Amino acid sequence: MQMLYDSDSFAVLQIHANAPEESAPAPAVPQLARHGFEIVDKRSGKEVYLDGSWAEMFQQRLSAWAQNTPTQEEIEDTLEGYSGLANTPMSMH
Repeated sequence: MQMLYDSDSFAVLQIHANAPEESAPAPAVPQLARHGFEIVDKRSGKEVYLDGSWAEMFQQRLSAWAQNTPTQEEIEDTLEGYSGLANTPMSMH
């Protein structure tokens, strides 16, 4: 898990759900990778997990941002759009 963005309103984490631990033996049967992004809307206390095609689209957005550094307002506006998908209340694990 890697924190990509953290502000007063949002947090974005990149998650490598099936990343093997260094000491773990390689699995005998290949596993489907479930990499994704978690976007937390701190204002509403909800989160959304993007995987599959949603994660690919979000990764493209991140790549574009790496080429042309966005303002914080542009980042927040984009994350605001994804927060509409958030319907899962945050919970502590």
